[in-house]
Amino acid sequence: QVQLVESGGGLVQAGGSLRLSCAASGSTFSNRAMGWFRQAPEKQREFVAAVNWAGKVTYYADSVKGRFTISRDNAKNTVYLQMNSLKPEDTAVYYCAARMGIASPATWASARGIDYWGKGTLLTVSS
Repeated sequence: QVQLVESGGGLVQAGGSLRLSCAASGSTFSNRAMGWFRQAPEKQREFVAAVNWAGKVTYYADSVKGRFTISRDNAKNTVYLQMNSLKPEDTAVYYCAARMGIASPATWASARGIDYWGKGTLLTVSS
């Protein structure tokens, strides 16, 4: 069993930066690929970024590429999402997700095979 707890959300002005964290419990964190998804009000959940178990392979949605960076610290059982140049359209609840094995960007985007989800943290970007 893995529990994921997100933190770091809040209110930030457009153009600002924020870092989200996702702390994982359980002994299998370092074996799992980790990802971030988001859901804006009245919109479907969408894929944001993912990182493989070793932290060497990353994927990003086109909408955040060049602005967001995903990373992980397996010693701390934590995955991060550094968000820069934030825009009002980044406003959403951000969810952490974990899965076993290797997944393509398309598989990540579909959210197939996700084993665990966090409860989310809210980011609001004001204009």
